[in-house]
Amino acid sequence: MDAGALGRHYLEDIALTFRKQKKLADAALAQVDEAAFFRVPDAESNSLALVVKHVAGNQRSRWRDFLSSDGEKPDRNRDSEFEVAESDSRAALMARWEEGWRLLFEALAGLAPGDLLREVTVRGEAHTVLQAIHRQLAHYAQHVGQIVFLAKHWAGADWKTLSIPRGQSKQFEVARDGAVYLPKERG
Repeated sequence: MDAGALGRHYLEDIALTFRKQKKLADAALAQVDEAAFFRVPDAESNSLALVVKHVAGNQRSRWRDFLSSDGEKPDRNRDSEFEVAESDSRAALMARWEEGWRLLFEALAGLAPGDLLREVTVRGEAHTVLQAIHRQLAHYAQHVGQIVFLAKHWAGADWKTLSIPRGQSKQFEVARDGAVYLPKERG
């Protein structure tokens, strides 16, 4: 496989991986009501709303003008991402969430294999495009895990599993794309 083919494969795969992360978070968020969306487990923790707000703020900063400006934009107010404002309805925060993911996917779609070793900066620190993408994937995966954990906690007995249900591993197999689990046929 030549470098161009490898780069194309990487860009397709990383976009798919980000889509899976978003799908997982969206499925978890869909299982909580308005009150649970804003509820905090304790004074030092974040609500689902604040995790959503933070990820969206990070994405807006990192992915706008991805190749041409620092990933920490001057108009970002990171501290405000951890405070619920009066205007922060669930609908408004979810609109920001969707916009953040849109920016990410548009930035990825605009990349070519030759861009992967270009240099970009995040908070003045140089990264290759490849490193910057992985930095963001790790960051978002951490927050998606928080979203799933909190949503599962708040949903309680009403939680619908996002993967193989407990005790049923032998009854399922992974679909070819890895995104869906199918019951095994019984014979």
